[in-house]
Amino acid sequence: MRKTWTEEELKATVAAYLDMHSKTLDGIPFVKKHYYAELATRFARSEKSFEYRMQNISYVCVLMGRAWVSGLKPAKHIGQQHVPIIERLICELDGQPYMGHAVFEHQVIQYKAKSMRPLPLGTQEPAQRYASTISHARDPQVKAWVLVTAAAKCECCDEQAPFNTANGEPFLEVHHLRTLAEGGSDTVGNTVALCPNCHRELHYGANKEARRDALYQKLPRLIRE
Repeated sequence: MRKTWTEEELKATVAAYLDMHSKTLDGIPFVKKHYYAELATRFARSEKSFEYRMQNISYVCVLMGRAWVSGLKPAKHIGQQHVPIIERLICELDGQPYMGHAVFEHQVIQYKAKSMRPLPLGTQEPAQRYASTISHARDPQVKAWVLVTAAAKCECCDEQAPFNTANGEPFLEVHHLRTLAEGGSDTVGNTVALCPNCHRELHYGANKEARRDALYQKLPRLIRE
């Protein structure tokens, strides 16, 4: 069995993974094993190898702050060379600019695991990066409505906004439960007001799906998309 993964194999695996993720969002049933079998036949690898590689993709998604496919628990044992390739392919297939977020966070995790941590020198003048980004037009009335309705309390944990801004406004972050990049709507039925902690948890937390489900149960206005 070949050990080296070609870019063609990785791209096909990422494409299959993103297709499963899209179907999950749209409520379309699918069988993961069918994807593994098709890839195994096409590239002469075992189905198990594709399943594990998709768990690596879940890990990269977590580092990027993206949702990952349920049942494909993130596996962080991944070749250093594969992280940037997988991140780039995810961005490419999703039509998003590659920023290297997953690569950076993966390196952070690796450095944290080292027993000896000498004082890093850092960079006095970090190089600037330029990248074109895709943005979505948003309705300010939707954001205003959600913030007013939240009444300065996080709609997830019910805690007061952690501070007031310089303009005297309670600081809460507005989050789309199905992101705009995933085709989600900019409506009050898809939007919640969160404290920074809950917002980050809904992006990176191990229990983010449970937190998301709890919001749907808690707030009658929310509609699954």
